[in-house]
Amino acid sequence: AEQDLHLNSVIYRFYPTEEELISFYLLNKLQNRRTHELHRVIPAVNVYEHNPSHLPRLAGELCQRDTEQWFFFVPRQEREEQGRRPSRTTASGFWKATGSPTYVYSSENKVIGVKKTMVFYEGKSSKVKKTEWKMNEYRAIEEEVDVTNNLPIRKLRHELSLCRVYVVSGTRRSFDRRPFGTGSTEKVRTEASRGASTSRNKGPTNI
Repeated sequence: AEQDLHLNSVIYRFYPTEEELISFYLLNKLQNRRTHELHRVIPAVNVYEHNPSHLPRLAGELCQRDTEQWFFFVPRQEREEQGRRPSRTTASGFWKATGSPTYVYSSENKVIGVKKTMVFYEGKSSKVKKTEWKMNEYRAIEEEVDVTNNLPIRKLRHELSLCRVYVVSGTRRSFDRRPFGTGSTEKVRTEASRGASTSRNKGPTNI
């Protein structure tokens, strides 16, 4: 995040990288630490209960003036706890995933999370219109060590996600930066065993 001084007043600018979103904001929220501070920029909101155009007014108090992007912690839905897919349908339309989930890397080239990109479609049935609203859904990955064979196991945290909502503008923003030397974004293979991954080419399921 940045702070810019303008006409003797402080304007808060929140432009985190994807690494910061996962390794600081999402992990602190998952561990129930610094929640009051976090909610000033990223409140807990079920984004699927609202039309995208209503979400900016629900943004954190420090980001109310932002006109580019808005961030929210999204709790796990009850249907997800029952092993079903989450509902991404709103009263005015639905969010649809585009492309495949991809890994997010740290500056040390370590896998720290999974990103899924979605587009909002307005309307229902045959009268559906693609909008310029998009969303990145981030989930954290924690690495554990299998004591049996001493190999790393990537564990996807399902209980909470962090969503970034924005309007397509064609402008590359700061959060799109990737750490130098990581190469192209790697797609997540969803056919791998749940929670078990011993190489960079496998990832968690049910994301």
